[in-house]
Amino acid sequence: MSGLRDSLDLIRMVRPEAGTAAIDHEIQAERASSLSAAERRVIKAIAGLESGNDRETWLAEARQAVWAYFVQRELIGFRRHTEVIRDLRIPPDVLNGLGAMPARAR
Repeated sequence: MSGLRDSLDLIRMVRPEAGTAAIDHEIQAERASSLSAAERRVIKAIAGLESGNDRETWLAEARQAVWAYFVQRELIGFRRHTEVIRDLRIPPDVLNGLGAMPARAR
């Protein structure tokens, strides 16, 4: 019977929230990694846009990258994008076309 009593004491000592701490940490790490990858895509697209080569392709890429980045930020809880627009130097022509999908060829 002492084995059962020891098991019950052990169960009482373990806090259920302690078991989820490791998982929560992993989720936060994945969110940070995903957000970082989305930001790198924005930086690459804006650099391509600023190069002046193939402007329409880079503009479409930048719009898609910024839109995905903003969605990712909002999923994490960041609702204001003013600072990243300034810090990443996102041009107005990119912002004006966010969410727009190119027409499909028929």
